[in-house]
Amino acid sequence: MDIISQLQEQVNTIAALAFNTFGTLQRDAPPVRLNAEYPDPPPAPAPDDPTKFSEQPKLMSSALVKAAKQFDALVAALPLADGGEEAQLKRIAELQAENDAVGQELQRQLEAAENELKQVQELFSQAADNCLNLKKPD
Repeated sequence: MDIISQLQEQVNTIAALAFNTFGTLQRDAPPVRLNAEYPDPPPAPAPDDPTKFSEQPKLMSSALVKAAKQFDALVAALPLADGGEEAQLKRIAELQAENDAVGQELQRQLEAAENELKQVQELFSQAADNCLNLKKPD
């Protein structure tokens, strides 16, 4: 797998971990009284394991940090541009010129193919007319 695909996969992993972390914390967090004027919140359902909730944020945050570090390592592994910005602009200009040349060649081939298609359509039309009129070809 190339480096860009690995980066994309790592971003997806980080997003999934963040989504699951926030969802779990939202689901399992005990209710909190926001203001003294509001009534007490309803009691939270008793968790299966009370220590489990206190450990979840630590485990999830460590998984997020680990995924972020892996992402940073992948970014650091990206190849550096040789020659700086000037060399990159020169290479871009070369690639654009090559692209233009290939585009012109493709356009010429397309025009030739369209001409050939017209000829084939005319010949087919003549053949169909000859068959319908029961004429012998010239």
